[in-house]
Amino acid sequence: MPKNILSRASRNVTKQHKIAVAGVAALGTAAIAFSAVPSNAQTVTTGAPATTAQVATGTALQHVKGTVTDQLATQTVKLDTLAAQKKAVDEAAAKKAAVAAAVKKAAQERAAQATASRSAKRVAMQPVAAKSYSNNLDGWIRQALDIMKSKGIPGSYHGLHKNIMRESSGNPMAINNWDINAINGIPSKGLLQVIPPTFKTYHVPGTSWNIYDPVANITAAANYAADRYGSIDNVNSAY
Repeated sequence: MPKNILSRASRNVTKQHKIAVAGVAALGTAAIAFSAVPSNAQTVTTGAPATTAQVATGTALQHVKGTVTDQLATQTVKLDTLAAQKKAVDEAAAKKAAVAAAVKKAAQERAAQATASRSAKRVAMQPVAAKSYSNNLDGWIRQALDIMKSKGIPGSYHGLHKNIMRESSGNPMAINNWDINAINGIPSKGLLQVIPPTFKTYHVPGTSWNIYDPVANITAAANYAADRYGSIDNVNSAY
């Protein structure tokens, strides 16, 4: 074999051997570097590619971190839900309290109105003070006229007064003991000289049954005159 061919073969073998040795040395360095890394390390500090163990460790840490994050997120959602529920309960309670207050106020206002209405009715229903009349001929005529008006019995002050003066001169105790009525045992009595049967028949309710009572005598006589003559005003003589 020629010398130059051997020389080239020798050089090629030497070059390949050097490459192989360098590769073995690199692998050894990488193995030593991996062995020096703590088991809980999250990052490989050498420039060598990550081993299967390193990749598995990183995946586990990422999984734990994701789980914790998910749990925190879930707790946050629960807290937000509870806060929303509490807010809704508080708002409902406030609304209920407002409605109750409005109902109570309305009830108080109605009670106040009812009280005011009852008070107004009591005031309206208070009896009117009785009208007073003087205890004389003028007072007797005026009182009789008010009663006659309430009963629908016609007559005027003048018609009553003129007949009273002619019959008794204004004396409520006057009595006729000489005319035909007296002869028959039923003398005429009082201001308008009414006989007892007439007084009884035409007596006006609400007045005295005493024939000598001035007002009772006037109203009974006026009631009789209204039935017989249309009104006491139409009587100008004994009747």
